[in-house]
Amino acid sequence: MTTTPPTGPQDQSNPYGAPYGAPGQPMQTTQQFAQPGQPSQFGQPAPYGAPAPQEPKKPFYKRVWFIILAVLVVIGIIAAATGGSDDDKDSSDAASSNNNAVSAPDAGEQVDAPAAEAADAEDAGDTGSDDSAGSDDSVPADFQSALRSAKRYSDTMHMSKAGLYEQLTSEYADKFSPEAAQYAVDNVDADWNENALKSAESYSETMHMSKVGIYDQLTSEYGGQFLPEEAQYAVDTMTADWNNNALESARSYQDTMDMSPEGIRDQLTSEYGGQFTQEEADYAIANL
Repeated sequence: MTTTPPTGPQDQSNPYGAPYGAPGQPMQTTQQFAQPGQPSQFGQPAPYGAPAPQEPKKPFYKRVWFIILAVLVVIGIIAAATGGSDDDKDSSDAASSNNNAVSAPDAGEQVDAPAAEAADAEDAGDTGSDDSAGSDDSVPADFQSALRSAKRYSDTMHMSKAGLYEQLTSEYADKFSPEAAQYAVDNVDADWNENALKSAESYSETMHMSKVGIYDQLTSEYGGQFLPEEAQYAVDTMTADWNNNALESARSYQDTMDMSPEGIRDQLTSEYGGQFTQEEADYAIANL
């Protein structure tokens, strides 16, 4: 936009005359204003509504937190390397001292190398024998199982050899084959006389049987199935009060069968009954 002041005779009241121009010439003043959206002499203005320019971000490796973290990591690595080397050195020194202590015997002490080797060989032989006894690859697995079962019956139930075989092969018990059962009773570690003695003591303590009755029970095919010599060993070796056994049997007859004293006496001495001696039966009747 251009503004031109009015021209005309000079105002006589102006003591300074015409400003900036020649005398008597009018002063022209021209001023250019930038239009909206147009560049001005001072530079390119930001368009209306445009966001202000932002300062570019620093790379992460130039930030303070990253630098601090990197320093801490480096310090940790150095500390770990130093500590590990110290530990390795200590362990090496300890191992070296232990080796020296073992390898260096005391002064005046003599090591008998042949004797030590012989002892080691004996220990190895004992270990090998134990392993072979526990498991023999040449023996079938069911034979070994039958042997273990036979050993258990012998130790806990004090059974005879024939009783063990019958138990192992019974369809109501272990159901082993005859071959496995025979292998077991032939190889089981058992003292048949001792088993007969334990069984005899059990009969005496729980059933209050007579000496003859215990022998018959031990040798019966429906009882212990011990051999006659094993049963005789048992009744001759055991400690029992036969008079007391007769008395306890007499009391049982009296309580359960309501028998008379003479009937009890006959039952005690009968070969189909208690098989006590006459003296033992008389003691029982006298002490009822």
